[in-house]
Amino acid sequence: MPEENRIKSQNSIKAQEQQKKVVVAGCVPQAQPRMDYLKGLSIIGVQQIDRVVEVVDEAVKGHSVRLLGQKKDGGRRLGGARLDLPKIRRNPLIEIISINTGCLNACTYCKTKHARGDLASYPIEELVERARQSFQEGVCEIWLTSEDTGAYGRDIGTDLPTLLWQLVEVIPEGAMLRVGMTNPPYILEHLEEMAKILNHPRVYAFLHVPVQSASDSVLMDMKREYCIDDFKRVVDFLKERVPGITIATDIICGFPGETEEDFQETVDLVKCYRFPSLFINQFYPRPGTPAAKMEQVPAHVKKQRTKKLSHLFHSYNPYDHKVGERQHVLVTEESFDAQYYVAHNKFYEQVLVPQRAEFKGKMIEVDIYEAGKHFLRGRPVEDSKPFSPSIAAPLQKGEVSGLMQLWLAKLSSASFPPNTHTRHVQTCMYACAHTPVAYSSGHGATEQNMIHFLISHSINLYCQEEREGNRGTDRDMRESKRDTDEERGIDRDRNG
Repeated sequence: MPEENRIKSQNSIKAQEQQKKVVVAGCVPQAQPRMDYLKGLSIIGVQQIDRVVEVVDEAVKGHSVRLLGQKKDGGRRLGGARLDLPKIRRNPLIEIISINTGCLNACTYCKTKHARGDLASYPIEELVERARQSFQEGVCEIWLTSEDTGAYGRDIGTDLPTLLWQLVEVIPEGAMLRVGMTNPPYILEHLEEMAKILNHPRVYAFLHVPVQSASDSVLMDMKREYCIDDFKRVVDFLKERVPGITIATDIICGFPGETEEDFQETVDLVKCYRFPSLFINQFYPRPGTPAAKMEQVPAHVKKQRTKKLSHLFHSYNPYDHKVGERQHVLVTEESFDAQYYVAHNKFYEQVLVPQRAEFKGKMIEVDIYEAGKHFLRGRPVEDSKPFSPSIAAPLQKGEVSGLMQLWLAKLSSASFPPNTHTRHVQTCMYACAHTPVAYSSGHGATEQNMIHFLISHSINLYCQEEREGNRGTDRDMRESKRDTDEERGIDRDRNG
């Protein structure tokens, strides 16, 4: 079911049957805000996602809010949400950082341009600071993501290699960086520097470069702005300069006008390169795109081509030659069946290892003893000790990232009563940052309420200590946190 229809059905069920307020956020409402299923709902575009709390507050009051505008600074389009916003990581060990939004292309099958607009890159200093903060919160792996990482910086006078070299400087030993998807046109001019960066010990030798089709005729109809020789030049150069590199790619089967000869060129490309990671998509005409108006390939033909290419992909095993190797791998996740921990080697190949608590978030040495289509299995080397990156302990699952930094910034400009102790403020911040669920359940998660809570709680602590003759002056942070937890219920009543 297409994304639009899925959202439509979810909205009607939740809003009408369960009588819940609905806020739709992201690229779908941005691209098609006038769709019937969005009528009466509050919607937030990709540029305004950091204002979600305001929109939710208004929706709860029964108001319909639509924030779809673009952020600009002196006429220059800015990126999406602020990078320093508090968030909860799905995996406390992995930080995902968007380096730019939008794109420079206008592919005929894609709605990214409709939804996200032109390219808008985040400044290098903001990205480096976000990475540094992530490592301070126990992250050991960073993913850089965007619609096209290779286009980074073209709107602000810089480029992707410049960003990557600065990020490498703040990556601790034992931690890793993964570079996200890049289209061929923009990476071509940076191949020398990219090869050097991908050879760096703290950067995965992995790159996702979508080809979509090996037919120049189809690529022209897609308006991909490169030919198949450009793609081959990227892959061949990186394979030569970065030994063992993993190149992932995407292919669309059955694009309008694709002939059997066009499709065969794509089949031959896969046979030649035997991509270890290949995302095969059957063409679907997205409403409002130029490709949707082109003459379509019959559905049964698209299905046959998709099946044929999938069969080819599953006919070879790209990892057989890895058996017997000794590798260093970074353990970051748990397998879907909960039987193994998931690690990745230098080439971002998935390595399954035994579940041992001391492995999580560590770099370990393993002997590869089995290879599957999408994974390797590794046996820990007995006389090898797990190496812990020089980072802080990771946040607990569900714990909020970035609260301390946000509140420090807000408190620096807040007005406190003259007798308010700085230590009281620090105590409150520590308690709130480490109990976000308890805090947000008693207070609206707005900046105003954060400051109100902190100031009020600081005053309460000050008055209590005055009454007790300052007996609590020497309590350490852990004891203060415990007291804060015990008193929070009272303070909720006092603060309204």
